[in-house]
Amino acid sequence: MRFGPGFPYPTRMAIVRLGDGTLWIWSPIPLDDALAKAVEALGQVHHLVAPNKLHHLFLEGWSQRFPDARLYAAPGLVKKRRDLSFDAELGDAPDPSWGADIDQVIFRGSFFLDEVVFFHRASRTVLVTDLVQRFAPDQVSGLSGWIMRAWGLVGERGSTPREWRASFWNRRVARAALEEALAWNPEKLVIAHGMCTRERAGGARERPALAALRRHWPGFDGSRDESS
Repeated sequence: MRFGPGFPYPTRMAIVRLGDGTLWIWSPIPLDDALAKAVEALGQVHHLVAPNKLHHLFLEGWSQRFPDARLYAAPGLVKKRRDLSFDAELGDAPDPSWGADIDQVIFRGSFFLDEVVFFHRASRTVLVTDLVQRFAPDQVSGLSGWIMRAWGLVGERGSTPREWRASFWNRRVARAALEEALAWNPEKLVIAHGMCTRERAGGARERPALAALRRHWPGFDGSRDESS
């Protein structure tokens, strides 16, 4: 998919089989018959999750195909998509139906966008939608490629889009969310946009995925406190 003129934004979704055997779908992508059949072969879809209010474009198609699935909205999405019948709005505490398998925290503090970050306990994997983006150099070109490089979104390191980082007026709140994510002690990082590369270890207290989280959110860890 693309956002704006010439901006490529290939998007990744994730499927988790919960302890009860049902499926939890994170950041649904465009659904066609082949994908629907592949998902159905895995199990019964019970949960459709929009991690932030930008990742909602394909919820309707999934909801129509899987009408018994519950629909979960990120903060701010219910007002944006009044045409959809959401079952619940996501909070900092996981829904009881997946709490044994998945934890979560909301990254607040931005006047632009809140994002719900998830942690799959069994695989020790953090799921991040837009807070970390890193595209392969051969995926971008022209003016859009130049802009994405200037924003730091190209290459293995990647970044958070600069305009979004600048929108965090309350870094103390964002830092609290980051510290909760660090406390999960994750080993893997899956992102919606770009490459899922193997992370390199940071410091003595950090597993590789934690080093990536700190690297992408400077100041949120207290190295540059811009809030009072």
